[in-house]
Amino acid sequence: MMKFLMMMIFMIPICFLKNMFWLIQMMMMFMLLLFMNVTLKLNLFCNLSYFLSFDLLSYGLIMLSILICTLMIMSSENLLKMDYYVNFFLFNIIFLMMMLYLVFSVMNMFMFYLFFEASLIPTLLLIIGWGYQPERLTAGLYLLFYTLFMSLPLLMGIFYVFGEMMTMMIYFLKFLSVNNYILYFVMIMAFLVKMPMYFVHLWLPKAHVEAPVSGSMILAGVMLKLGGYGLLRLMIFLQKINFKLNYIMIVISLLGGFYISLKCFCQIDIKSLIAYSSVAHMSLVISGILIMNYWGFIGSYILMIGHGLCSSGMFCLANIMYERVHSRSLYINKGMMNFMPSMSLWWFLLVSSNMAAPPSLNLMGEITLMTSLISWSWFSMILLMLISFFSAGYSLYLYSYTQHGEVYSGIYSYYMGLSREYLLLMLHWIPLNMLILKIDYSMIWF
Repeated sequence: MMKFLMMMIFMIPICFLKNMFWLIQMMMMFMLLLFMNVTLKLNLFCNLSYFLSFDLLSYGLIMLSILICTLMIMSSENLLKMDYYVNFFLFNIIFLMMMLYLVFSVMNMFMFYLFFEASLIPTLLLIIGWGYQPERLTAGLYLLFYTLFMSLPLLMGIFYVFGEMMTMMIYFLKFLSVNNYILYFVMIMAFLVKMPMYFVHLWLPKAHVEAPVSGSMILAGVMLKLGGYGLLRLMIFLQKINFKLNYIMIVISLLGGFYISLKCFCQIDIKSLIAYSSVAHMSLVISGILIMNYWGFIGSYILMIGHGLCSSGMFCLANIMYERVHSRSLYINKGMMNFMPSMSLWWFLLVSSNMAAPPSLNLMGEITLMTSLISWSWFSMILLMLISFFSAGYSLYLYSYTQHGEVYSGIYSYYMGLSREYLLLMLHWIPLNMLILKIDYSMIWF
């Protein structure tokens, strides 16, 4: 486990040399291939070093982090063309990748908290440093304060658990059972803000709309998954109290998911629409984790990985159009099928995955989550039907609005899709739809 960390640390000096943009990307891709060959025992912590290890849950999310970080560089070629602080940008991405790698692989709860918070800083720098509009400062503050406001209580909660257990190892938490209302809220709220849950989701659309493409990709692809990962790890010792209180969170999540699905139809900003659809998908993941049932856990894990790939790919598509039209408005981005017929195919493929069409991981995750939620309460079926239906609705709305219709006459120059962009989209879509062939790994991980 340390070997990958050392590889990342030794990549940092290379950032500051000239013309190393694509070399760094190739090295990250190479690291992904190396990581795929690591021996993995499905239900045990393996590859133990002094404070690092992983099981299947960490493995999938680390692989997702490395892949998304690689694709972030590939999508940001514009920075290289304009020579816009490229070296610092690469350093930022590698630092972010290190933090994410450590978050998903540390065994110690305090270290987990530390890296959980540290991953916020490079994201903030991405939004403030490379964002497009002046409002990016407000968006950065939203992101920072929403997360920090609920994180300090989490730190106190971790120290309380340490006082009870005299150890901070995540593995030993299964021997502790807590029946404390305050501790329950303190431990889970930081993760629910990160997910984000309805009512504490306002930072997400703002951050997405202001972020550059790389910022949006990492936010949608991996940062939202930190919350789910934290919940999956810490739910072990909150079982007793969770069974008393989880229905409140689940009802808020599902109602919020339904309301936000409706809100997607009101959006005129493409990025904003994709960001709100993320909130709707994450509401299912939160519900799946909180009902504490086996299928719920599996479904939330599969949907987290599926959503990470799909949402990231859709932000890439939105950016490809933004680079040409210099607008994200649905009123201006019309009739794109006339300009880029091949890109229209990728829009269709990723939008269909977003509305959970087969053979995407999103479909597998949603089926599993729906099964688990309906087994928990029959009434949840009504909201699930609505969320699922409207999810398909706003996905089709986005596709038909951007690809069909009359071309806006103000577009005076345009260029076709580049092979780099098609490769970028392919690297999102292939794992998203091919991982379903090895779904048995994800289904038997406890």
